[in-house]
Amino acid sequence: MSFKPNNTVANERTPLIANGESAASNGNGNHNHIASGSHRERSTAFKFFFDTKHTPGNDSENFFVRSLAYSWHIAKVTMLSNYVNFLLIMVPIGIVAGELHWSPTAVFTINFFAIIPLAAVLSFATEEISLKLGETLGGLLNATFGNAVELIVSIVALRDNQIEVVQSSMLGSILSNLLLVMGMCFLFGGIRHRGQNGAGTEQTFSAAVAQTTCSLMTLSSASLVIPAALYGVLDQNQTDSKEKEKSILVLSRGIAIILLALYALYLVFQLRTHSNLFDPENPIPTEGEEPEEPTLGPIAATVVLVVVTVLVAICADYLVGSIDDIVESANISKAFIGLILIPIVGNAAEHVTAVVVALRNKMDLAMGVAIGSSIQIALGVTPFLVIVGWIIGRDMTLHFETFETVAFAVSVLVVTYTVQDGKSNYLEGAMLLGLYIIIAVAFFATPGDFLDKATNLVTGSS
Repeated sequence: MSFKPNNTVANERTPLIANGESAASNGNGNHNHIASGSHRERSTAFKFFFDTKHTPGNDSENFFVRSLAYSWHIAKVTMLSNYVNFLLIMVPIGIVAGELHWSPTAVFTINFFAIIPLAAVLSFATEEISLKLGETLGGLLNATFGNAVELIVSIVALRDNQIEVVQSSMLGSILSNLLLVMGMCFLFGGIRHRGQNGAGTEQTFSAAVAQTTCSLMTLSSASLVIPAALYGVLDQNQTDSKEKEKSILVLSRGIAIILLALYALYLVFQLRTHSNLFDPENPIPTEGEEPEEPTLGPIAATVVLVVVTVLVAICADYLVGSIDDIVESANISKAFIGLILIPIVGNAAEHVTAVVVALRNKMDLAMGVAIGSSIQIALGVTPFLVIVGWIIGRDMTLHFETFETVAFAVSVLVVTYTVQDGKSNYLEGAMLLGLYIIIAVAFFATPGDFLDKATNLVTGSS
């Protein structure tokens, strides 16, 4: 290779990376070809691993190559859909840990972190399908699968007769959305959009939606208070324990049917007859913004949905199976595990989404995520689990432990007073977060078997 510096004087138009290459090309003319070839290789590798729009091989004439390329494309798009998906490595480890009977702490912890990215992928696949179904059916699908992880974990726990875990996880999901998520939205969104000192501003959202949803949450609170009140009256009259259990069971199943009917009516109200009330009052202008297009086809998204649902069920089985040993070894109550830990698993990605849109001052969307998910749990998932328990022979009731019922009723009361004016600020967010932390500390400080024994006395389990 010959190098002639006199003929290759660098100037402002000479690319630094190609300075020596142009000189070398005077000798044999191959260096530029090598550089462009390596660039193409880098471009192909990038498309293969990181391009969510196209994967090399998708347009191949060979059916086998095209099928492999498309399968990899689906997996790649799914894995790159959320930053928490790096935790997907925990899924096979969690399954191995459960099969090989590792320590209960390891099984619980690994499967705990395995379900977090699975919940994110489940949400992603649901959104992909919703984009093709239109607003009404898409909203219904999101309502159905929005809390799929909590539903799967609860069904597994219900099958194992872990009634207290099911009740606590339902209540915990509601409280985490009402207090933790909404509190973080109000706090961080309020700090970012607080205005100038002495002339502070508040974020706004639809007051009509807030009033409707708070009324529904108050109704769900009443559905827990009434069974507790009936139990207290029967207990004062020294009614036989079997008679009390039968009365509470009949009342709970009747309330569950009514709540499910009201939830269906609410979906019709929100998605069909009064959808205008749920439109943003101050929509953010989106000039030049194109409508979002799905990155996966409906069949591919459905396959992802089915596969991830199966994986969530497997990991949830191992997670729930280790709870009894965790309670004994760590002296943590099942109520704390269900109230605080399990909701984190199912709602982590959803929580982040709500906070991000609040920071962008899209408070109607943030409120839809927070309160909407709470209504799904209170009026949809919880009564549905009562019916499922009825079918499979598990006495799941709406009579929660008194401490849990009081915590829920107080939380709904505070949230109602906070959001009824359709405005929010960071002080209100701090108040909601403070109440959530108080409740979490209260359940953490409770002895490991105290609430569990109380629940066992109520449900009649041994």
